[in-house]
Amino acid sequence: MVLTKLSIVNFKNIADASFDFCAGINCFIGNNGMGKTNLLDAIYYLSFCKSHTNAIDSQNVKHDEGFLMLQGNYIHQQQEEEIYVGLKRGQKKLFKRNKNAYERISDHIGLIPLVLVSPSDAVLIDGGSDERRKFIDGVLSQYDKKYLDCLLKYNHVLQQRNALLKSNAVEETMYEVCEMQMAHFADYIYAQRTQFISQFLPVFQQYYVAIANVNEQVSISYKSHIEDGDLTIQLKQSRAKDTLLGFTTKGIHKDELEFYLGDYLVKRVGSQGQNKTFLVALKLAQFEFLKQVHACNPLLLLDDIFDKLDANRVSKIIQMVSGDNFGQIFITDTNREHLVSILQQLPQENRIFLVNEDGINKE
Repeated sequence: MVLTKLSIVNFKNIADASFDFCAGINCFIGNNGMGKTNLLDAIYYLSFCKSHTNAIDSQNVKHDEGFLMLQGNYIHQQQEEEIYVGLKRGQKKLFKRNKNAYERISDHIGLIPLVLVSPSDAVLIDGGSDERRKFIDGVLSQYDKKYLDCLLKYNHVLQQRNALLKSNAVEETMYEVCEMQMAHFADYIYAQRTQFISQFLPVFQQYYVAIANVNEQVSISYKSHIEDGDLTIQLKQSRAKDTLLGFTTKGIHKDELEFYLGDYLVKRVGSQGQNKTFLVALKLAQFEFLKQVHACNPLLLLDDIFDKLDANRVSKIIQMVSGDNFGQIFITDTNREHLVSILQQLPQENRIFLVNEDGINKE
């Protein structure tokens, strides 16, 4: 997968910009606040139909403008793909593939596999369980259409049951219909999450050891209410409690992923360097997993990943992602000299774009 051209109009702080990228390493260098991360977010948007940093579409339109437009031209398995998104304030966004509009935007997910490594990944360790579920859902949804469909339908039925709880509905049949559907969709979601973790874990562990260059043991634990028996029975038994609370307390929307360093949770014992290594290893393992299922290299976006990592670990990461196992890479950094010195040691073609108050210019 290679992004050859990118056009941006009125996306966040970018009024008008266009790029021709190389198939190797593309770097955006500039001070903080200039828009480097927004450039990566535009590429992310074309893969996931949404911004990584702001889920409210209208807030991604440049201030005082009425619309935004993004267009990417790709080469995927020797075929050209043109992806377009247009959004006017107060209207639904329009997604097109090769000038044909999607009937459902969710049908686009997975066409352009992509992995983003960014400072916001820290929420996977420090945040709540919903953030870790988003991680696993984001990986599975990029290649398993049935999984994404079941997840969307499960969440829809979950909202219906929560509405019943908040209205103090007493009609048991209405609850039973919701709970049977939830259990049906949950079974598939749980099975795929379980299978994914078993396949993902050894790849993740290998990447962590390779980056850290020490024999630290890391692991991922997955827990679900499904392990406690029939979900329909659990939901029925929890109705009284759920009615008092006003929301559903049982189900795969409460599943938990726990990250461990040795025998302890990473968020309790990990140093800044260990946490950053843990997160980068997670994302590189995600890359490897998507590469296998898609039979192509996903796009890899590295946003300011060198912060809080020592020189040895930075060197290890760059050596890995510049190897034959990886494809096109986009990097942001504030330290031009540091990045250029690394690029000079690599065989790949690279392009550098300077991002400052005067705009974005190819070096």
